[in-house]
Amino acid sequence: MKATVSMELLWKTLQSLSLENKEWLSSKLIEDIREEKEEIEYISKEEILAGIRQGLLDVKEDRKNGTPLKTLQEVIDEL
Repeated sequence: MKATVSMELLWKTLQSLSLENKEWLSSKLIEDIREEKEEIEYISKEEILAGIRQGLLDVKEDRKNGTPLKTLQEVIDEL
């Protein structure tokens, strides 16, 4: 309830701004939104392939050393 009242008060305050101030505020908000979207990190194809490569090398090394490996079901159960 408190957050709703605060949002209503904020909305009324924004409505009372001059057109120039509304335009300034809207440009700042749009700029902020764009920056936040750019900050979202994505895993590159190279990073994915490097992870797969390392995993396969680990499996190869474990097989070579006779280390017991998890079954696919055990890995899935951990997720």
